[in-house]
Amino acid sequence: MEDASRAFGFSRAKGYDLVRRGRFPCRVLRIGRSTRVITASLLRVLESGKPEYNDTHA
Repeated sequence: MEDASRAFGFSRAKGYDLVRRGRFPCRVLRIGRSTRVITASLLRVLESGKPEYNDTHA
């Protein structure tokens, strides 16, 4: 999460806030108390510039 947030120019706190609201620009997995960024989604979003929220399907 920290690296992905930094790639988008967000602080760590802002990244987690966006995840909680379902608005982080790429797909994430919540596993227990952990939050993991899906690397393929991160790369697609960084390449295309189009957000890929958890509620949308590629």
